[in-house]
Amino acid sequence: MKLYSALAAAAACALFSSVAHAGIVVTYENAGAVNTTVAFSGGMGKETFDGRPLGSGGFATTFGGNGVISGVYSDGIEVMDVDQYGGEGGSNYGVAWSGGYTLDLTSTENPSGVTYFGYYLPALDWGNQLKIYSGDTLLFTFNPQTVHDAIGGNPAYYGKPDAPYQGQNSGEPYVFVNFFATGGTTFNRLYFNETPAVGGYESDNHTVGYYKDITGNGVPEPSTWALMLIGFGAAGASLRGARRRVALNA
Repeated sequence: MKLYSALAAAAACALFSSVAHAGIVVTYENAGAVNTTVAFSGGMGKETFDGRPLGSGGFATTFGGNGVISGVYSDGIEVMDVDQYGGEGGSNYGVAWSGGYTLDLTSTENPSGVTYFGYYLPALDWGNQLKIYSGDTLLFTFNPQTVHDAIGGNPAYYGKPDAPYQGQNSGEPYVFVNFFATGGTTFNRLYFNETPAVGGYESDNHTVGYYKDITGNGVPEPSTWALMLIGFGAAGASLRGARRRVALNA
């Protein structure tokens, strides 16, 4: 198993670049980061879920009151209290179950949408699917395998990085992921769904805006995934065996 992980890591390093598809580039932050390092040239904001009532139900957000970007979360979202699966620094976090939820964005800076979304993705599992839309047009589907392959089994990413549950759930990575729209592309809808239903789709610190430059660590191009299938299979078996929380509203 160690050999498989080493082969996957070596392939990621040898063929390292940012994955781009339909005008979307994906990067990830260094281990332990719960916020983005991206600089913004216009409006931006962040939804932390702190102060939101616990439980299921949609709500509107101004992403911290920046006055430029607002959003609406659909009823499928559940706000959870901090535990070993999510919530940085003792805070709340959002969860999608098998039905998923949408986040619709509105901007006074650009009516067509934003150029950046990033989130803290704790307890990453193979069911964590994110779809990025411009109106009804699907631009990009996030496959968590890309980030897992890029991390390459680096132990610094595994287990909750902060108190009060530091080190727990060590079978899954905790990572901040960035999505950049390029070439004039913008987006205004995000769909979060847990499929297959491995467990909950935890996320926190949803950040939106207009970026200056693409920063962060790249993930492999889709053409390199085939070279990492052995490593993915070994690591995936380990993650599937990790203890996962059952939906409270199941």
